[in-house]
Amino acid sequence: MGGAVVDNGPPGVKAPDGGWGWAVLAGCFVITGFSYAFPKAVSVFFKELIRDFDVRYSDTAWISSILLAMLYGTGPLCSVLVNRFGCRPVMMVGGLFASLGMILASFATNIVSIYLCTGVITGLGLALNFQPSLIMLNRYFSQKRPLANGLAAAGSPVALCCLSPLGQTLQYHFGWRGGFLVLGGLLLNCCACGALMRPLLPSRKSQELEESTPMAAEEERKPQPMKKLLDFSVVKDRGFIIYTIAASTMVLGLFVPPVFVVSYAKDLHYEDTKSALLLTILGVVDMFARPASGLIAGMKCIRPKSVYLFSFAMIFNGCTDIIGSQATDYQGLVVFCIFFGMSYGMVGALQFEVLMAIVGTEKFSSAIGLVLLMEAVAVLVGPPGAGRLLDATDNYMYVFLLAGCEVTLSAFVLALGNFLCISRKQEDPEAKMEMAMTASEREDLNRVVEVEGDGEGKEEPKGGENGKVSGVKAGEEVMMVKEMAEEAGENTETSL
Repeated sequence: MGGAVVDNGPPGVKAPDGGWGWAVLAGCFVITGFSYAFPKAVSVFFKELIRDFDVRYSDTAWISSILLAMLYGTGPLCSVLVNRFGCRPVMMVGGLFASLGMILASFATNIVSIYLCTGVITGLGLALNFQPSLIMLNRYFSQKRPLANGLAAAGSPVALCCLSPLGQTLQYHFGWRGGFLVLGGLLLNCCACGALMRPLLPSRKSQELEESTPMAAEEERKPQPMKKLLDFSVVKDRGFIIYTIAASTMVLGLFVPPVFVVSYAKDLHYEDTKSALLLTILGVVDMFARPASGLIAGMKCIRPKSVYLFSFAMIFNGCTDIIGSQATDYQGLVVFCIFFGMSYGMVGALQFEVLMAIVGTEKFSSAIGLVLLMEAVAVLVGPPGAGRLLDATDNYMYVFLLAGCEVTLSAFVLALGNFLCISRKQEDPEAKMEMAMTASEREDLNRVVEVEGDGEGKEEPKGGENGKVSGVKAGEEVMMVKEMAEEAGENTETSL
């Protein structure tokens, strides 16, 4: 992850897969909930904004669109800041921005001020929390990472089920200005979540061994090379390119059904409360599907092929949209929401897990920034494009068919691209060991071996002692690398 705080320490620090990692997971759960649910939750204030500012519904809809655009489109900026300052300070500053935006919006006198405060400032604050939280989760979990991703992703439906009723209650008692003020205070919890993102440090024993080598003092005096703020070398990875194309295509249709399903029910002449219940059904199923998908993805027989599980989830989602387009009554829409919630939860739990598996820990912060930037374009094109199709045809069937075809196409792009374009030949143990080491780890290991050779070549007691210490250090480093190689061989999540 370039220069991120979590990677600035000495190499060889293993993911604890627990311990403080569960606190990091709790913080990531809250951040994911705020990031994905907040753009939808603020929509409960739209009617009051329309009345107070004398604007149209399409004008207020830009608030959620700008929020999502900032969340996705500022990915590269977040990557640069994380690689420069680290995850914890970026998240805490992001929490202040998210809160400040809502507080300033409560004093707005026109809709443009709402765009700037709620859309841009709060959206930027949420983006500065969302991406670093995923990076830290990836650093703290390895063996249990699929489960951790599934549990963190469950924050989205849980927060949506809580924030929407809360927003309605605040609007009823305090109006939209009081509601924005309270929500601004609530977003200060992002700072507390950021404080949980403690950088991983090596054990005391490994630190003592590192300091005991004669090269340690020389290494401290040596100027450190400047680290890349945004690592564009990831675009040379064919697996990353295939994933980015597939994910961008998927996002074109993924968010369309939740946006239009309530209107679809109303178009079939069902009352408002009954129509809104469809989203609740979808959210509850989604809430349980995400951690369940994480458990399945973490199974030893499934994890090496998680890219194909992700492809299946996308095909499941796309086929659900296509079949759901034929629904003609409320019961059909309920069945659609149940299956869509299952497939939507699977996609949500697996999308970043697969990306982590493709690019690895070192390049994940840059990779996710570039992926989110590409998805930002799709997010801005997908739902509005579906709306134009609805205006032209006046038939929801075509909207759902288009969304289903886009998501299904992305599944085939990912699965066939992985199967046909990526070399899957088995690697010998030495190659696996080399893959398990980063460049800095190889450099440190070679340096220690050189020190060991120098120590053995000298006859003085001091030299022999240094050689002995270096030998112990080298032995422990080799054992650590072997463990990493075995772990990489057993838990390779994808052939990408």
